[in-house]
Amino acid sequence: MAVHSKHPASAPPGPPVREKTGHLMLRGWCIFVLFMSLSGTAWVHAFGELTATVVTIAGGVLSAVLWIVLRPPVQWRRLPWFVVAYVVWATLSLAWSAWPQATALTLLLLYITTLQALFVGSVLTWRELVRAVASALKWVLALSILFELWVAVFIGQPVLPGFVVEKADDPIEYWSRDNLFDFPGRLQGIMGNANLLAPVALLAIVVFAIRLASGAPRRTFLWIWMALSAYLFVRASSATAYLAAAAVAVVLVTVLLMRRATRPGERTKYYVAYAAVGVGGLLGLWVLRDAIFTALGRSADLTGREGIWEKVLARAAERPWVGWGYSTPWVPSDPAFDEWIIDHGQTVLQAHNMWVDVAMQLGIIGVVLLAFLYFAFVWRAWFFAVDRPRWDLRADRPYSPLTLLPTLVGAILLVQGLAESTPLLLWGWLFVVMLGAKIKQSPHVGVGPAEQSEAIERGDAVERDEPTGRRLPARPPRRRAPRSETSPAAAGDPAGSGA
Repeated sequence: MAVHSKHPASAPPGPPVREKTGHLMLRGWCIFVLFMSLSGTAWVHAFGELTATVVTIAGGVLSAVLWIVLRPPVQWRRLPWFVVAYVVWATLSLAWSAWPQATALTLLLLYITTLQALFVGSVLTWRELVRAVASALKWVLALSILFELWVAVFIGQPVLPGFVVEKADDPIEYWSRDNLFDFPGRLQGIMGNANLLAPVALLAIVVFAIRLASGAPRRTFLWIWMALSAYLFVRASSATAYLAAAAVAVVLVTVLLMRRATRPGERTKYYVAYAAVGVGGLLGLWVLRDAIFTALGRSADLTGREGIWEKVLARAAERPWVGWGYSTPWVPSDPAFDEWIIDHGQTVLQAHNMWVDVAMQLGIIGVVLLAFLYFAFVWRAWFFAVDRPRWDLRADRPYSPLTLLPTLVGAILLVQGLAESTPLLLWGWLFVVMLGAKIKQSPHVGVGPAEQSEAIERGDAVERDEPTGRRLPARPPRRRAPRSETSPAAAGDPAGSGA
C-alpha cells in the first residue's frame, strides 16, 4: 500500500487548477460590458432610448459596486492622467455650455464609459481581456448576420428601428435595408449603420488573428469567425474602414520588422521607411482623392462631410479657446442641434471628424488635451508592441502576440477619427481608456500584481513558465526547518531552503 512520505519531495497530487464560479461570472459581465459598447446604437434601435439609457446607467452602477467589492490591485499613481484631464475639462464646460442639458446628459455617458473601461482593464489580465473582447465581437457579428438573415428571409423588405415595417422617406432611416442577398448592397448589422459595422468587423479580424497567433484553442472555429468578419467588412463597404485596414497593415508590418532588429541603430531605417510611407500615403490620398473615392463608390468631398466641417468650424471660430460646451454625440432634441445640419433629411449627430468635433465643443484647449491623450496612448502602445519584454537581466524572452492589440486599435481609431466622431464615444473611447490604462498598470503580459493576483485571475495561485507562457500549478508552501537544525536557512541564507 502506497504511503506518502513525511518529507515529500514534491506536492501531493491534487485536482487541476480551475476558475471559480465567481470569476467566471465576472468575466461574463465584462463580456456583456464590451458587447454593449461594440454594438453601439443597436440597443436604441431594438428597445428604444429609455431602455437603452436604463441599461447603460444600471451597468455603470453594477460595475462600480463590483469594483468596490473586489478591490483589484490598482496603482493609482499610474492612471491615464490625460484621460482624467480631458474628462475634467469636459465637465468644466458645463459652466459655459450653450446647451447645458445636452452637456449634462452626454457627460453621464462619458463618465459611465470611462468607468467601464477602467473596471474591465483592472479586473481582467491581458489574456483574459483579449479573450473577452473576442467573445463580445462574436456576439456582435453573429447577431448582425442573423438579424440581416431574419430580415431577408422572414420580412423580405427593409425594417425601421423598433422592428417597424414601413416605407421610409430616405434609406438612411432604415435599421436594415434587406441587402443580404442583394450584392453589392451594404449591410448595416445590428448597429443600423454600415460605417459602424465596418470598423468593428476590422477589429474582429485583428483580434481573431491575434488569438490564432497566441495559440488559442478551437482554431478551426476562429478561422470561421475570421471569415465571417471579413465578409461583413467587405459587405459594409466603408471607405474609411478600407483606409483603416491599410493603416493596420502598414503598422503591423513595421512592428514585425522592428522586432527583427538586433542592434540599437537597426530600427532607424525602419522608422524612416515607416515615416515615408505614412507621409507619402497621406499626400497621395489627398492628391488622388477624386480617383480613390470614385473607385470606392464615394464622392470626393467624403459624402458631404466637407460641408459639415465648414459649418462646424465656423461655429467653433466664434469661441476658439473653450468651445461651446461638451456634447458627444450631439443631442438632436436640443434646439441648438435640431435641424442645424441636415443630411438626407435627418439631423446630423456628429461632425464626422473627432478633431473638428472637439474644436467646436471644447475649443483649442480640448483639442490639445485630446492630442496629448492619443499621443500618450500611441507612444505606449507602440513600444509595448516593439520592445522585447524585459524587467531583469534576461533579454531573450519571446514576444507576445497580445501586445499587438493596442497599437493596431490605435491605427483603426486614428484613421476612423478623420471621417467619424465615433472614437470619442462607445467602443472607441472605451478601448483607448481601457488599453491605455492596462498598459500603464501591466506593462508586461503575465507579470506583476495585476496579472498574477489570485483575486483576479484564478481561484488558486498559479505561476507561469516564462519561455513558453504555460500555466504551471502553484508550488506548495515550503516547510521551514526548526531553529535547532543546522541548515543554510537557519543560518540566514535565503537560498538554502530549496534545491
